[in-house]
Amino acid sequence: MKFLFDLFPVILFFGSFKWAEGHTDAAHAVVSRYLGDFMAAGLQPAQAPVILATVIAIVATFCQVGYLLARKRKVDGMLWFSLAIIVVFGGLTVYFHDENFIKLKPTILYVAMAVLLLVSQVIFKKNLMRKAMEEQIKLPEQMWARLGYAWIVFLAGLGALNLFVAFVLFANDTSAWVSFKLFGFTGLFLAFIIGQTFFLSKYMQEEA
Repeated sequence: MKFLFDLFPVILFFGSFKWAEGHTDAAHAVVSRYLGDFMAAGLQPAQAPVILATVIAIVATFCQVGYLLARKRKVDGMLWFSLAIIVVFGGLTVYFHDENFIKLKPTILYVAMAVLLLVSQVIFKKNLMRKAMEEQIKLPEQMWARLGYAWIVFLAGLGALNLFVAFVLFANDTSAWVSFKLFGFTGLFLAFIIGQTFFLSKYMQEEA
C-alpha cells in the first residue's frame, strides 16, 4: 500500500500527460486559461501536456503531505524534500514551459538520497537502511554495511540513468521518457528489492 502511495504523483503525472498528449488542443486551452498568468509568453500546444502533468504532480505531492498531516502521521524527510524539488523544478517547468527542468527532478532526488545515505553511514556512522529495516529482519553486522552501500550505488545509478534516458536516449521524445519514468524506474526498484531479498535470505536464515 505504501508503495502505491509513494507512486501516486508519478501515476497521475503519467496519466495526465498521456491524456493531454492525445488531446493537445484541450490541454493547451486548460493550461492557457488557468496558468497563463504564471507563465512566460509563447506557450505552444505541444508543450501543454508536460505543463499540465507537472502541475497535477505538484498538487498530488501536496495532497500526500496533507493526507499524512491530517491523519497525524509522520511526514518523512524524503517526502518533504521531494515536495520541495517538485515545487522548484516543476515551477520552473511551468513558468518557462521547459520540460528539461522536470526531467532533472528524478536525478536530483535519487542522487540526494544516495548522498544522504553515504554521509550518514561514512561520516556519522549511522546506517539509515538498518534503522529502517532492523525491526523486520536480523542480519550480521557486516551485511548491514553492504546493504547500505548497495542502496547508495543503486540510487546513484538511477540518477545517472535518468540523465541518459531523458537527455540522450529520449532527448527528443518526452512521451517515451514519461513512460520510462513510471514503468522503467518502478521495474528497476522491484527487481532490486527482489534481488536484495534473495541475496539476504541466507543470512537471515543463519540468524534465525
